[in-house]
Amino acid sequence: MAKVISFTQRHPRHSTHGETRAGNRSDSSSVINIADRGTRTEAPARSDILLSVVVATCDRPHLLSHCLASLLWQRFDASRYEIIVVDDRPGSCSRDIVNDWMLQARRSGTQVTYIPSDGPHGLAAARNRGWRAARGTVIAFTNDDTVARADWLQNGWNAFERDVQAVWGRVVVPYANSLGEYERHLSNQGCTEFAGANCFCRKQILEDMGGFDERFSLACREDADLYFRLLDRSERVVHAPAAVMTHPIRATSWMENLRCQKKAQADALLYKKHPRLYKQKIQRGTHWDSYLIVAALLGFFVTLGLGEFIAAIAAAATWLFMTGWFGVKRFAATPNSAANIAETIVASVLIPPLTVFWRLTGAVKFRVPFF
Repeated sequence: MAKVISFTQRHPRHSTHGETRAGNRSDSSSVINIADRGTRTEAPARSDILLSVVVATCDRPHLLSHCLASLLWQRFDASRYEIIVVDDRPGSCSRDIVNDWMLQARRSGTQVTYIPSDGPHGLAAARNRGWRAARGTVIAFTNDDTVARADWLQNGWNAFERDVQAVWGRVVVPYANSLGEYERHLSNQGCTEFAGANCFCRKQILEDMGGFDERFSLACREDADLYFRLLDRSERVVHAPAAVMTHPIRATSWMENLRCQKKAQADALLYKKHPRLYKQKIQRGTHWDSYLIVAALLGFFVTLGLGEFIAAIAAAATWLFMTGWFGVKRFAATPNSAANIAETIVASVLIPPLTVFWRLTGAVKFRVPFF
């Protein structure tokens, strides 16, 4: 049993609009509080909790602190919502940050709960652990690298009409021209439907559907899968653009752009489960240029090994031309700094074989014709 640390002191504020709309909402679940390993107590359910915020974190205490600060400054009755932090890489730094904000929460009455996860790991598993410990009838999901606007919770809550089962808000990503390639990739999150960094679900629908699919072990596509499953069930999912979450972009190593190619495995699983919706909402073009680049590279080594030097030269020229063209397209969106240009050159050489490798790995792993 994972250790759960929670603290609360009620200090009611005036009622919110959401409170008057859902006076008969309640949840009979309870949360397990373990002060020391081996000691188990159960706190009675607080039926007045309307909304639970689940924050997944993974060894990023500085980012987590900014996130919690924004969540505790919400214009929502403090006694009617709780914050649950699930730490997927438990450590003293993140726990200390949460403890500090627990002390701040004493003044408002919002309960903050810390749950260290000893496995299974991954964003989907962390979110499942969080919502299952929640006592609100609506669960709000976000990550440790976001900052909520003060009216985020209220606007998300207001979108829940009688037949609405899930809501997705707006993710604002500040953009700077000096961003590298990976940072530009992250900036596209602002255009994503139902991003896990800013979505709300009724707890009952999560229970009915079994929550997030934990086969999405990487931080990728687990939110799209939940969204597609809701659409397949013909559940009503609405967009609440006034529920705004800011996702600041932090500087990362250029190697991160290469590591993220591994997430193509998640695309394979998503395609297997939802081929029609994947083509409609996810797939943008094809990756045949990467396959042709890899084919030319393999052709060079094969013909060279066979002593077919003319064919090897032709294959090498084809690889060089196609890689160069691939790089030119990437240069068009790259700031003219030495570091970004060098990163783009290296990425243009390495990304095609990495893309092909991980897409084929996903196809084999999940037994789906995903190319």
